[in-house]
Amino acid sequence: MLKVAYLLGSLNRGGTETLLLDVFRSASIASFPFVGIHRKGGVYRDEFYATTPPFLHCAPVHHNIFAYVRRLRHLLQGQQVTVVHAQQYLDALYAGLATHGTDIKVVQTFHGYDYGCTWWQKALIQLSIRWSDAVCFVSKAQQQHYLQHYAFGNTEKTHVVYNGIDFSKLDTTDLPNPALPSKIDPASRGMKLAMVGNFVRGRAQSSLCQFLLRLAQNRIPFDFYFIGKKDDTEPWRYDDCVRFCDQHHLQDSVHFLGSRSDVPQILRQLDAFVYATDHDTFGIAVVEAMAAGVPVFVNDYEVMTEITHHGEWATLYRTGNTEDLWRHFKAFIQNRETAQLQTRQIASQVRQHYSIAHHLQQLYDVYRTL
Repeated sequence: MLKVAYLLGSLNRGGTETLLLDVFRSASIASFPFVGIHRKGGVYRDEFYATTPPFLHCAPVHHNIFAYVRRLRHLLQGQQVTVVHAQQYLDALYAGLATHGTDIKVVQTFHGYDYGCTWWQKALIQLSIRWSDAVCFVSKAQQQHYLQHYAFGNTEKTHVVYNGIDFSKLDTTDLPNPALPSKIDPASRGMKLAMVGNFVRGRAQSSLCQFLLRLAQNRIPFDFYFIGKKDDTEPWRYDDCVRFCDQHHLQDSVHFLGSRSDVPQILRQLDAFVYATDHDTFGIAVVEAMAAGVPVFVNDYEVMTEITHHGEWATLYRTGNTEDLWRHFKAFIQNRETAQLQTRQIASQVRQHYSIAHHLQQLYDVYRTL
């Protein structure tokens, strides 16, 4: 009988952990039983332990990796696990050692790219691929990158499993957290626009500042909200955007909200969602905006083209081309009501394609191939 153990490094707030938490909360609709095993704690610990599936702690003691592998092996066998699914290459290596000589299969998902990895880290990634019975990617674009840079032997063991998102949070009627009063002014006569994403490598907020200047120069009233925190390692990405807006007198129209817990509520108040990236693995913020029924403008970076169904679900503009974004946005302004109606109709397709239920079914299909 199929039984899966999900291996996590830590339970801190991150993209992978958030996605897995939604999966654990939706255990009742899965076609297979599963448990969770983590090495480290984190702010999500209580929330994971509050879900229905068992959640267990297994960690190296005094950095003794071999003792940890023995404990992990004993735990997997005690739980009668048939598939162990690692969420990073290090845990895939631990799983490979712990399951050696058993019938337990190893699956791993790559949630990001290998950019910035050293040669020895890439060597470990290659070894983790070799020891895995199946390897999952969150997009076709990401899959192609790894197929081009690593040896898989049998490419049939690679699978694309799109992230599953809990869209119920987009429909909540809860008010924003009182500690985070919304800066969205419902009385504003201008268009309400936003981008969600931290100011980190891979995001391209600076390119949107040029677009916002174009709006101002054409006397189009707007309020734009950058939702995302400043990065401690590269603070200049945030500072440059603030400085640009100040220098061009956009400070009254461009608002930097920082990290927010009420993004679903904010999305429902927007007239459009505008996004720019030069490195994304999936693009959860874009999917959530489309699912919320908000018209989306996103650059034609390969994964964005993929998750928007080649522009059927959003407006694609040429990457790094402010003029092309402006051209598309002018057309939107002239036909705004029709565009917003079409977007609301598209939302149901997006929700079905990227639902937790669809994600779990995709995983089940992968496990059945082992």
